[in-house]
Amino acid sequence: MLKKTPYDVIKNRHVTEKARVLEQLQFNGSNPCVKKCDSPKAVFIVNHKSNKIEIARAVEEIYEDKKVKVVKVNIVNGKPKKRRVRGRSGMVGGYKKAIVTFRAGDSIDEKV
Repeated sequence: MLKKTPYDVIKNRHVTEKARVLEQLQFNGSNPCVKKCDSPKAVFIVNHKSNKIEIARAVEEIYEDKKVKVVKVNIVNGKPKKRRVRGRSGMVGGYKKAIVTFRAGDSIDEKV
């Protein structure tokens, strides 16, 4: 059995408007409910066969120079969708997305 490298587990960083809102929650103090959120978050597209423990270890290993500690990992599975191209039906592949919560005060601070 081959050992998975961290880059086999984590495919890429997922950058959308919603992901950017999650990253900025720790700096938003206007809403009393959001003030409690002091932990930074990041969103990644991951291998569809990986689990939460593998994802947490892979993120800590990739960003070991920044000394981040993963507190929690939430997973969202995106379902494949039907599409038509030139009259032929097909499927657009699904994805697995991981929302990773870091320890308070940690950040990966990379340009996206």
